[in-house]
Amino acid sequence: MYDKVSTDLNFVEREKQVLDFWEKNKIFEASREERKNGDTFTFYDGPPTANGKPHIGHVLTRVIKDIIPRYRTMKGYNVLRKAGWDTHGLPVELEVEKKLGLDGKEQIEEYGLEPFIQECKESVWKYKGMWEDFSNTVGYWVDMDHPYVTYENDFIESEWWSLKKIWEKGLLYKGFKIVPYCPRCGTPLSSHEVAQGYKDVKEKSVIAKFKIKGTENEYILAWTTTPWTLPSNVALCVNPGETYVKVKVTVDAHGNVLKKESGCSCGHDHGHKHEEEPQVAAGTEKYILAEALLNVLEGDYEVEKTYVGKDLEYLEYEPLFDYAKPDKKAYYVTCDTYVTLTDGTGVVHIAPAFGEDDSKVGRNYDLPFVQLIDSKGEFKPGSGELAGLFCKAADEPIMKILAQKGLLFKVLKFEHSYPFCWRCDTPLIYYARDTWFIEMTAVRDDLIKNNNTINWMPESIGQGRFGDWIKNVQDWGLSRDRYWGTPLPIWECEDGHRHCIGSIEELKSMSDNCPDNIELHRPFIDAVTIKCPECGKEMTRVKPVIDCWYDSGSMPFAQWHYPFENKEIFEKNFPADFISEAVDQTRGWFYSLLAISTLIFDKTSFNNCIVLGHVQDENGQKMSKSKGNAVDPMEALEKHGADAIRWYFYTNSSLWLPNRFHDKAVTEGQRKFMGTLWNTYAFYVLYANIDEFDATKYTLDYDKLPVMDQWLLSKLNTLIKSVDEHLENYRITEGAKMLADFVDELSNWYVRRSRERFWAKGMLQDKINAYMTLYTALVNVAKVAAPFIPFMTEQIYQNLVVHLDKTAPKSVHLCMYPSYNEAYRNTELENNMEEVLEVVVLGRACRNTANIKNRQPIGRMYVKADAKLSDFFKDIIADELNVKEVVFTDDVRAFTSYTFKPQLKTLGPKFGKQIGAVRSILSEINGNEAMDEINATGRLKITIDGAENVLDKEDLLIEAAQTEGFVSDSDHGITVVLDTNLTKELIEEGFVREIISKIQTMRKDAGFEVMDHIRVSQSGNDKIKAVMERNAEVIKSEVLAEELLFGKTLGFEKDWNLNGEDVVLGVEKL
Repeated sequence: MYDKVSTDLNFVEREKQVLDFWEKNKIFEASREERKNGDTFTFYDGPPTANGKPHIGHVLTRVIKDIIPRYRTMKGYNVLRKAGWDTHGLPVELEVEKKLGLDGKEQIEEYGLEPFIQECKESVWKYKGMWEDFSNTVGYWVDMDHPYVTYENDFIESEWWSLKKIWEKGLLYKGFKIVPYCPRCGTPLSSHEVAQGYKDVKEKSVIAKFKIKGTENEYILAWTTTPWTLPSNVALCVNPGETYVKVKVTVDAHGNVLKKESGCSCGHDHGHKHEEEPQVAAGTEKYILAEALLNVLEGDYEVEKTYVGKDLEYLEYEPLFDYAKPDKKAYYVTCDTYVTLTDGTGVVHIAPAFGEDDSKVGRNYDLPFVQLIDSKGEFKPGSGELAGLFCKAADEPIMKILAQKGLLFKVLKFEHSYPFCWRCDTPLIYYARDTWFIEMTAVRDDLIKNNNTINWMPESIGQGRFGDWIKNVQDWGLSRDRYWGTPLPIWECEDGHRHCIGSIEELKSMSDNCPDNIELHRPFIDAVTIKCPECGKEMTRVKPVIDCWYDSGSMPFAQWHYPFENKEIFEKNFPADFISEAVDQTRGWFYSLLAISTLIFDKTSFNNCIVLGHVQDENGQKMSKSKGNAVDPMEALEKHGADAIRWYFYTNSSLWLPNRFHDKAVTEGQRKFMGTLWNTYAFYVLYANIDEFDATKYTLDYDKLPVMDQWLLSKLNTLIKSVDEHLENYRITEGAKMLADFVDELSNWYVRRSRERFWAKGMLQDKINAYMTLYTALVNVAKVAAPFIPFMTEQIYQNLVVHLDKTAPKSVHLCMYPSYNEAYRNTELENNMEEVLEVVVLGRACRNTANIKNRQPIGRMYVKADAKLSDFFKDIIADELNVKEVVFTDDVRAFTSYTFKPQLKTLGPKFGKQIGAVRSILSEINGNEAMDEINATGRLKITIDGAENVLDKEDLLIEAAQTEGFVSDSDHGITVVLDTNLTKELIEEGFVREIISKIQTMRKDAGFEVMDHIRVSQSGNDKIKAVMERNAEVIKSEVLAEELLFGKTLGFEKDWNLNGEDVVLGVEKL
């Protein structure tokens, strides 16, 4: 019949057997082949970089990216699941630099570009095998035999085609702009790259004193958060419409502004260390600053003159440093409305080389361009003692120089978010340089329009984080002054003409020296020249490569080498039906996909996107090797198995929320769901083998089924319908929780209440019904759950189906997803059984309150509920709770009453002095009537001084007072009352149930088989002996005993305490 099933929960070895089965039988390939004529469903895989190892977060992304394609395949779709590898970019270069012992661009070029590029090409595959093993172990089905690779010529050529399309639209341009720049990598970054690298840092800002030209002691106070830019200052800027003042102050020898009260007001970092000392006036100074920010002086002042910002325009001052030799008029006050009065002095310094606002002011006033920082981020020669210093490291020396000159007014410490290079972790600077841009601002409206067609999960990402990002989109800084990347396909001649190449064929047609097997990488492509179509002169390629995020965003068409081939395949699979990655891809892959598809096709490249939260440690901390809290994914998979980790991620929380990953949580989910399902399957196999029950030889005759079987089939078909709808709409967590609830009820309700039907002798119709109902449920649950836990469901399916029916699909993943049978669904039956379950839960809670074991029978239980149940359901309740009689009633007030007090935390502030009146009203209120009102509405209305007030349930302290001998509990509009008064007959029956339970335990401990008959012996307690004698037939029947012996014990013996009575029992197999 069926293979014997072990009940241990170590699934790892079983999963390895399933992997071998899939590989040997090529199940993934078969699933694609069998569905090749189905409707198309397209999934895009966000490609990893194979020169980095997978981490635990990649398990999350893979299990989410796997479940939907598995489900769609079972629904009959032809699902595109093409793997890919991101191979270009700085991460690869940095890895190779480290391997070769190089540091920076100069050493790379000295080493040689051709061998360096070859090293990059080899480096990208460093962990390819690890990624493939990892994906295989997780059960991630994707076509890794035919992946797209972003460094291959076909992929790059498709990118060139798209860039030419953008060029022809006039949206690809070269501009001299202030760009985010990494001095370590020597290249600008795009705005979406910058967004990925912000850190909170503590730094110092400076208020400097700019001496007004032609005065002795008059200064303009200007504030900056980047002291290293002060040597490049060429102007100051004020808001033309705001109010400014000139104030006179008294200062001490250190430049501190004096105030009338004693004590030093030193607020700056000029190196003078002192305790509080008497103030000694050393002179007076005059400062110009915004009137609204005079508090920055922290001393006494006298206003001498008031200005509007525009009045200060063109006021000249002396430069702080003399390193720069401007070729235009400089060092005067300018005006612009971008200056605000939220911080500082209302005056900012202008260095056009290091800020977009500064650059704009520079253009408006034709200011000189001073750039004392080189491409390494260091001060250039000619910058005095600052020469050679990294710009961010020069802040302290600059403050020291200003203090020595008497031009440092104050140093302010502040904390802010600052961008770092997302690849090498170097602080970025804003730096003026030539950069190639895509004019995304020109298609902002199209981006917004296309974004509105995407089903984002959660919706708040699409309309919030991502939507806000594209509403404020900036032009895409495309070029990178690096080596390993897709070359920018633009050639230019000495006359400044430019041409964009869109294909290899076009390149060869315009070139006399392009090799037939040209590789589209530096330095090979750099050697290819073309003839200028305008002037006929030689054109050479511009040096930059492009942002590797452009590679990622081009994959919808470039993976097919579109438009050069595979036109039909591309059009059939564009846009994608589904993608999913973590939230950090909001401004990475998600953006590049939408940006490029909007530019080229004016539509989105994906229709549905699940955005995933990050995986954290048990305490909600970010995982990292340095913290020692990182989880090795392969170790976790080896410990728990893939199904257990998959199930944890599906059910732990909403997918877009952070996941706290730890062993205990994974094990708990495995035990509750997988363990329950496996044990239920093992139960079926055990008894079906004993009875040699072959499900293929019977049919499920619905009309012959008892109510319990009909209920289970109704629940099963509701499950199939609901999970199907959830997965259809990408509601993975909701579908998983429905599965968990069903399996819990299948095991802990249906099987537990039906066990005796499986134990019955012979093969009566009722036993056939039980077997067929359970078999049907297990097979369908295996299919419904297959996308969630593909390994366990495969094992269940193989044993229950393929083992018996050689004509069945050879894998559960080759089956069609189950369809529900509406004729089997009975909503009224499900609701009634749901009420039964709720009554049972409340009844158990009452037993626990009364400290009465479930094996102790109780005489009567009262139930108050909206719907009264038939005798069939009342009998179930009575059996479950071991109660002799279940009585439904409309009134349980005779057994319980309620008292109310105000919750002072919430009602005290609301009622103030009237809280005493509230307390008095609540003390006199009819408790049962008030509780009825609260149960019905969730609120209680009271009247104070003629005015009606509403109290929420949370505003009240509610205490239930119960009649002696009765215990009650309520929930969901149902109240249960147990009569806890026990008669002698009830007590004796309780002893009988305890005796039976202990003997059954001893049978198991002694290793007896289920059908073994035994002899029971007892000694040591006459009271227990008398009970056993009076109830001998019942006991023998329940435990398969042929006889009861008294006075001595035989065989396997054990001491017990039964309800306070010590006794020795023995069992032996006959």
